[in-house]
Amino acid sequence: MDKPDLKIDFLDHVAITVTDMEQSVSWYQEVLGLQKVRLEAWGDVPIFMLAGKTGLAIFPAKGNQKQAADILIHHFAFHVDNENFDKARQHYEALGIDYDFQDHHYFHSIYTHDPDGHRVELTTPVQPST
Repeated sequence: MDKPDLKIDFLDHVAITVTDMEQSVSWYQEVLGLQKVRLEAWGDVPIFMLAGKTGLAIFPAKGNQKQAADILIHHFAFHVDNENFDKARQHYEALGIDYDFQDHHYFHSIYTHDPDGHRVELTTPVQPST
């Protein structure tokens, strides 16, 4: 397999599921000093927190009986610029890799899965219209 002609800037964020959203937000604020960010268009979920350029997206675990299997890393995301986002889409298509495009209002993302089923996201900021 040829190496893609794209450049990843940095790990953008990790998404986790938790049993208690408020407790987790407090822990990440108090223990690690992460800053809670309010993203109006997203509503209450996920709660997004920042540590420099890297974010943590916190989602509630599903179901009434929260099991250990529900507490996991939901996905991880690499940040790319708009040019490399387009290159990645073309590269995925050339390789025949299925991916899911999502418009997250502030960001555009494409999701795919690695061979073990881990969900991998590439994300890029939406460029304002001029």
